Amino acid sequence: MRILAIDTSNQTLTVAVCEEKKIIGQYTITVKRNHSLTLMPAITRLMEDVGLKPSAIDRIVVAQGPGSYTGLRIGVTTAKTLAYTLKKELVGISSLKALAANCVQSKALIIPVFDARRNNVYTGAYQFVNGVLKTIIPDQHIGIDMWLDRLKEFDHVYFVGEDAENFRIQIESVLPEAEICTISQWQIPNAAALAELGRVAEPVKEIHHFLPNYLKRVEAEENWLKEHTAEVENYVEKI
Repeated sequence: MRILAIDTSNQTLTVAVCEEKKIIGQYTITVKRNHSLTLMPAITRLMEDVGLKPSAIDRIVVAQGPGSYTGLRIGVTTAKTLAYTLKKELVGISSLKALAANCVQSKALIIPVFDARRNNVYTGAYQFVNGVLKTIIPDQHIGIDMWLDRLKEFDHVYFVGEDAENFRIQIESVLPEAEICTISQWQIPNAAALAELGRVAEPVKEIHHFLPNYLKRVEAEENWLKEHTAEVENYVEKI
């Protein structure tokens, strides 16, 4: 099975073409760029460099979220469009799980972290069990203080992701025994790791219904809902 994997959920843009467990080609850039302008050229160049036509791909795997709202929309929309037009399978994988998958050598409870602003994070807890990455605590949007308090019950905790550094002081004060990743290649999304997760996952049944998993509404939407609660409730009753 040939897989095209796409992750634009954060600042890093990474795409890869893999066949079974072999990496055929990969392109990754961490410099802040406009994903809407760089994603398709990156895919086109990668496909040309590895000598494959788009029709040779069997499955498209995309980081579904959480992460940057704009980045997720670009990645998911591109993946959906390619899957639909090429009549290929589509798989969505948690962006946090894809980041945790980098830490394949860790035996600890892996805690991927994305900064969600205002002392909040997008996070979850994962662990490799017999070589398979398992979800221990589902992805969520949560205040860092509450999250760290919840993690006190675990003995060996390993934080990964560039944003984890933003919370180093809080992590060390609450969980002094916790480790914070210092391996640079583990700290950013890796499309090859994403492809491997997508290789063993089930494809979506309805491509048109596939959406990003934001975990949290954008601030503008939340503010609107606060001011129009009655309108929303009346609308729901009418429906």
